[in-house]
Amino acid sequence: MDEALGPPPEMAGKAEELTPMLSQYLELCERYGDALVLFQVGDFYETFCSAAETTARLLEITLTQREDSTGTYPMAGIPIDNAESYVETLLDAGYRVAIADQIEDAAEASGLVERAVTRVVTPGTLTETELLSATDNNFVACLTDGYGLAFLDVSTGDFYATELDRLGAVSDELERFDPAEAVVGPDAPREPFGADCMVTPYERSAFESEAAAAKAASYFGEGSLAGEAETRAIGALLAYAEYARGVRADGETGRLEYLTHLTRYDPREYMLLDAVALRSLEVFEPRHVHGLEGAALIETIDETASALGGRTLRDWLRRPLLDPDRIRGRLDAVGALRERVGDRERAGECLADVYDVERLVSRISRGRADARDLRALESTLSVVPDLRACLSAAAADSDLLAALESGLDDCPDVRELIDSAIAESPPVEITDGGVIREGYDEQLDDLRRTEREGKAWIDALEADERERTGIDSLKVGHTAVHGYYIEVTDPNLDAVPDDYHRRQTLKNAERFYTPELKDREEEIITAGERADELEYDLFREVRSEVAEATERLQRTADAIARLDALRSLSAVAAEHGYCRPEVGADGIDIEGGRHPVVERSEASFVPNPTELPRERPIAVLTGPNMSGKSTYMRQVALISLLAQVGSFVPADRAEVPIVERVFTRVGASDDIAGGRSTFMVEMTELAAILGAADGDSLVVLDEVGRGTSTRDGYAIAQAATEYLHDSVGAYTLFATHHHELTDVVEELPRARNYHFSATRGDDGVAFEHDLRPGPAGASYGVEVAEMAGVPASVVDRADALLAGGTHSATPSTGGARPESDPASTDGGREALLAELAAIDLAETTPLEALNLLSELKSELE
Repeated sequence: MDEALGPPPEMAGKAEELTPMLSQYLELCERYGDALVLFQVGDFYETFCSAAETTARLLEITLTQREDSTGTYPMAGIPIDNAESYVETLLDAGYRVAIADQIEDAAEASGLVERAVTRVVTPGTLTETELLSATDNNFVACLTDGYGLAFLDVSTGDFYATELDRLGAVSDELERFDPAEAVVGPDAPREPFGADCMVTPYERSAFESEAAAAKAASYFGEGSLAGEAETRAIGALLAYAEYARGVRADGETGRLEYLTHLTRYDPREYMLLDAVALRSLEVFEPRHVHGLEGAALIETIDETASALGGRTLRDWLRRPLLDPDRIRGRLDAVGALRERVGDRERAGECLADVYDVERLVSRISRGRADARDLRALESTLSVVPDLRACLSAAAADSDLLAALESGLDDCPDVRELIDSAIAESPPVEITDGGVIREGYDEQLDDLRRTEREGKAWIDALEADERERTGIDSLKVGHTAVHGYYIEVTDPNLDAVPDDYHRRQTLKNAERFYTPELKDREEEIITAGERADELEYDLFREVRSEVAEATERLQRTADAIARLDALRSLSAVAAEHGYCRPEVGADGIDIEGGRHPVVERSEASFVPNPTELPRERPIAVLTGPNMSGKSTYMRQVALISLLAQVGSFVPADRAEVPIVERVFTRVGASDDIAGGRSTFMVEMTELAAILGAADGDSLVVLDEVGRGTSTRDGYAIAQAATEYLHDSVGAYTLFATHHHELTDVVEELPRARNYHFSATRGDDGVAFEHDLRPGPAGASYGVEVAEMAGVPASVVDRADALLAGGTHSATPSTGGARPESDPASTDGGREALLAELAAIDLAETTPLEALNLLSELKSELE
């Protein structure tokens, strides 16, 4: 966003000089100075002056002019019926959008139509279905000084809050919830928020302790009050959500009545996966390698049938459990559903007919639901008895399923109300009639009957008048301006009866009315208008009555969501041969472990065991590139993650401990904008792991020390291994190409060596992807280079260098670094000088220059 918001400069301070409508527009722009105001004028949302120029440019719409007694102004507008797509474009451009609707009927207004901002649309307060992901939450966060943190999904009512003791923990939680927007207090830090999160400073008064506590208590009672920082985050976020909601049609600021439940949580109750771990394990987003995109973990285990279940499964992956009893409760439920194929499949069929109840209830409570939304709710509730029936047998083997069965309330009173009041196939617009079912309201039925009978009389009028007058070409019609008429062409005017009164003259005909036709017209119009008004009022009454059942409906939605997530996990377990893990074990013991994503794409995937007992938790892995080390380490981490979600896992047998945090250091990446080289990023990640991991952590290290000289890199790798062994004690999988490290591991009592085997044959190297004890015998680096298409002359030269022992890297056969070094020969020094001459200093950051200098110095030494 490159323009300042607030009132257009041309209008600022000129309210008394403007027309009443533009003065009203100016007032709203001043009140909502951080948003672009879309101002309803008839069937369009308009902007004026410099705001119109901005809108026209961003939305690629025509910039027009408005002329009145005070002058000429630029104007640009969008149709209300298609506003969502334009609003999305404005949000993508970094704007907040204030929607100013007419809250008064223009036909009844005496003078200027009253308008008010009925909602402020921001990335974190979206409620429009078209702009939201069906299977993921859309959170707005709130952060205070003192690290009070709250998250709210305005579209569903999901509300979480916590209080943290350090800034790093704030970053971890933000990564976990991934908010689209963050509201920050006056003294709150801005550093933890990523570039994709819109940061919104909000008024200081909302963050004051007394005001925030009162706001929180007004929604959730005095019991919701916690630590001061957390309470301030809760109260300020509620105030911001009310601000974003705007005013109701009656002009009153609206509470969010559907916010009925606050979840106060301690992050230590869940496994922590930081941003690095989520990315490297590809939990939600697959990696892009050479333009090719793989699959994420969520894609392989998500067979949910509803949006409710999809969001719940994602939430479980964000927050794997640490409580063994809760984990076993989910595993019991997954196992019970897995064994009952028929019930599981029938439940899936029922769930496929379920609408997004959470978002339906949100719209109903906010007064934005239409008749089709109510019908969708009734349709979903009608499925609930069948879902309960599907659970009846499985519930006997699972306390969790039994609880879900009892929580599935089909709300028969709500169903009956909607079914009796709302037409089966209502129109989209709730003001156009046809919404209320016949028989629901006697007065409405009488009005509709009068309207129908009047129209039937008019339908018969044309034939009756042709017969009475003898004019075969006589027509009866209707226009919005002139009403009903009888049309006679000029050649037949002599046959017009005396009771015909002229209404309109056309080029070749005259239009007439009769007293009886006029009376019928007034009767039809009056009955139709009264019926439309009554029908709209009845619909609002029904919607309000349904809204009173919000808490019951939300409980049912929660039960449906959890059932769908469990059913998905059970279906995946059955289809792909997953086993039930034993959680809380004293070490990792896996037989036939598989990577849940990779095994789907590789028909010949090779399962592997993992044995990391508590007394010997460190495994150092060696072997050539492409042998399977990286896949193997990730699969162990993913098996642990899935087990603590409460899922069965891809293995023949699995015993896993409760892991409180998973750390990963995988792959090469840099931070050019931040001035950090690949090696600096690697060391930063390693520092974070060594500083935070403990005996209840799982650490995955895929190479350490490869971004610097061989000697430096090996020294760092050895020191890190020893530190993990002596001071940390975490379950550790460390893949390395520093073969000398395997000799060190032999001397560490709590560590052991493993390798992935490969064989050299006439056709090159064959990778067996088979994990075996002990260190690897060779790296096969030159062979891999040949397989990758490196020119034969380069491959031959590399072989000759290896055979001659004049290389600086570790020999392919493993063992200690050779005494000869390229820097000790004239040729080596010339190579280093050539490398130095090739450096482009203009394109090298200071940090990169220091790293290069350190590497060259090491080689010379």
